[in-house]
Amino acid sequence: MTQQNEMEIIFDSQSVNEGFARLTVAAFVAQLNPTLDEIEDIRTAVSEAVTNAIIHGYEKEPGKVQVSCRLEENRVHIRVEDHGQGIADVEQAKQPFYTTRPELERSGMGFAFMEAFMDEVEVESALEKGTCVTMHKQIGQAVGSVQS
Repeated sequence: MTQQNEMEIIFDSQSVNEGFARLTVAAFVAQLNPTLDEIEDIRTAVSEAVTNAIIHGYEKEPGKVQVSCRLEENRVHIRVEDHGQGIADVEQAKQPFYTTRPELERSGMGFAFMEAFMDEVEVESALEKGTCVTMHKQIGQAVGSVQS
């Protein structure tokens, strides 16, 4: 039998909610007994995805950010979605140091961090419809891989 569990949260696109999202996902994933490094990787990736949704997705007016998380066996699937302005060129946006908001002194490393800390990152976006970032991570790759 496959162990599976899901959760979903929706919150206002306010920067104060980024920490809430990061902690909520970390607490939910804790049931898989991840290492501290795995939890920190997930927290960082979620933080970057949610911050992007808030800052870039809803640049003109506030909206909602949806974060969902699904656990299957020892794998976590996280989706961060907004219904904001969307990304004109996803491949360009994924380039390190690229930013559409240089006045905010952001580093432009959000997608690079997500890709570095998660096993897979998928980005779907449509102008004026929003962006969906889906991230996947295997838990327990480094520890417990030897079977006795």
